[in-house]
Amino acid sequence: MANTYKRGDKDTRPWGTWEVLDADTNFCVKRICVTPHNQLSLQLHHHRSEHWIIVKGEAKITLGDEIVTKKTDQSVYIPVETKHRIENDTDENMEFIEIQTGDNLDENDIVRFEDIYGRI
Repeated sequence: MANTYKRGDKDTRPWGTWEVLDADTNFCVKRICVTPHNQLSLQLHHHRSEHWIIVKGEAKITLGDEIVTKKTDQSVYIPVETKHRIENDTDENMEFIEIQTGDNLDENDIVRFEDIYGRI
């Protein structure tokens, strides 16, 4: 399998935006902005792990059964097959760098469990 992302790809979602900063066969680096009081879906991936580094603001992160708070310059690792979500409960934009690694990097490798925007 391969990476379907390429540098410069971007998208707007109900919770904010993402942009691909770099990509190759088995990795993708995205800058993700989550607008105030929004969240991504509770999800997992079968083919990739992710590293998140908070670069602006504060994030509430669900990682398996645990909920942690991370601030600027803090990070979290999400292993493959692990349920996860990131939320911005503040009044300011929150940004993080996401580094995906795996054998199939594709938007179709998202299994959603909960989504406040009705995308399940």
